[in-house]
Parts: sequence; structure tokens; C-alpha cells
Amino acid sequence: MSKEKKFEENLADLEVIVQKLENGDVALEEAIAEFQKGMKLSKELQASLDKAEKTLVKVMQAEGTETEME
Repeated sequence: MSKEKKFEENLADLEVIVQKLENGDVALEEAIAEFQKGMKLSKELQASLDKAEKTLVKVMQAEGTETEME
């Protein structure tokens, strides 16, 4: 079993962090740590989306229905 979290799990974690920060009920040090964790999750989520988009473009090109987007 892969130790890598699924996209949906990372997204849920990010949503919890955003909620926590929006509520403002955390100490400054914890807020900074949560923000850093959120930024890391955001980058991982974006990388997953980019990878999925490239995969879809390749599949569609193979089917002859789409050209690669820049």
C-alpha cells in the first residue's frame, strides 16, 4: 500500500488548515506552522492536478480529439 496520500485526503487536510486559520483561534507560532503546512499541501495538490491534466491531454491526443495545451 502506498504511503502517499490521495488527492482528496490532501485537499481535506488543506481545508481544515484554512478553517483553523480563518477562525483565528491559534497562537501565532501554530498559525505560522499551519500556514507552512498548507503551502506544502497546496503545492502537492497543484502538482497532482498538473500531472492529471498532462495525462488527459496525452490520452485525448492519442484518440485524435485534442491538441496539447500550452
